[in-house]
Amino acid sequence: MTPETYTPEHFKWEYAEGIGTITLNRPDRKNPLTFESYAELRDLFRDLVYADDVKAIIFTGEGENFCSGGDVHDIIGPLTKMSMKELVAFTRMTGDLVKAMRHAPQPIIAAIDGICVGAGAIVAMSSDIRIGTARSKTAFLFNRVGLAGCDMGACAILPRIIGQGRASELLFTGRSMSGEEGERWGFINKLVEPTDLLAESKAFADRLVAGPTFANSFTKNQLNMEWDMSLDTAIEAEAQAQAICMQTEDFRRAYHAFVDKEKPVFEGN
Repeated sequence: MTPETYTPEHFKWEYAEGIGTITLNRPDRKNPLTFESYAELRDLFRDLVYADDVKAIIFTGEGENFCSGGDVHDIIGPLTKMSMKELVAFTRMTGDLVKAMRHAPQPIIAAIDGICVGAGAIVAMSSDIRIGTARSKTAFLFNRVGLAGCDMGACAILPRIIGQGRASELLFTGRSMSGEEGERWGFINKLVEPTDLLAESKAFADRLVAGPTFANSFTKNQLNMEWDMSLDTAIEAEAQAQAICMQTEDFRRAYHAFVDKEKPVFEGN
């Protein structure tokens, strides 16, 4: 993909100075997802694997809400009329979005305000960093519509963020987690005022872009890969990853900057 000219149909995309910003832009419906936006987001994150100019991603929603999940009329209604084969195709496609987000080398920052529920909560969960507001309300509400909480990787990822007991509570009940509770539980990295949300997210993204982005992509990869590794395998994988990073110019830049008592300027190579 060419980040400067990429023009999606079902959400907004902005790119500047190494940062791509995805904005769900149906504020009148609290930014729901549709069959089409699911697929287009999945394809975007798959393409980002090859987008070297994009160093970090901000994912947010237009207006005062993040995402209200799958659209009731465009998704939920049609799902009640589908065959088992069609339903499995849909659930696999939504899971592919999570896999694409996790496999994209860029750190993803979710900027969360207001409603963040259902698939919206999954998108936030699948991001690497979550910056939110006190008025944000995150709910994995599948249980409340008669479905299992095990949706799009929730049972695998959420316990790793907030712990098994807390994840179990949210997935069994579908209740909302406030912004303050989310920060206390470790789901939200930082709470800010709604008016500062995008600026704070941009500042964090700028910090990542200014860092050793090649090395950061290895960190994200290892965070993913080591979920199902033994300790010995993980340590060996990290040894290989770190040896590769020791061959980069950024590593040499950091050394020379330290010797010269200067701040290193990283270039991602």
